[in-house]
Amino acid sequence: MNGRKLNVMVVDDSSITLKKLTKMLEELGHKVTCSAKTGTDAVTAYRAEKPDLVTMDITMPDMDGIEATRRILAEDGDALIVMVTSHGQEQMVMDAIDAGAKGYVLKPVKSERLQETIDKIVEKFLS
Repeated sequence: MNGRKLNVMVVDDSSITLKKLTKMLEELGHKVTCSAKTGTDAVTAYRAEKPDLVTMDITMPDMDGIEATRRILAEDGDALIVMVTSHGQEQMVMDAIDAGAKGYVLKPVKSERLQETIDKIVEKFLS
């Protein structure tokens, strides 16, 4: 771990996943400053909070994570977004990376994998 503590926004339409990711990120030393359950709420919350990093679910009601990623990056080209996705969504992951996401982790999310992904992004974009 690089030791850098980030302010993170967690976006997922599942309350259980929101709680698990929040707990995992806090155990890794980061601060979850806000969360959202829809793509629309994610865009609004990002605008208000300007977190250092966003974990973004792909499949959500009203606006998927790919479109939410596009909209956040249209407003803030430096936004750091990590997609959180299920197995079998490879094309969606590629679409998310094309939209500007900086990485992805597969569900069920493993703490070590999440930290590795965050470390790579921090090293590449925040150092």
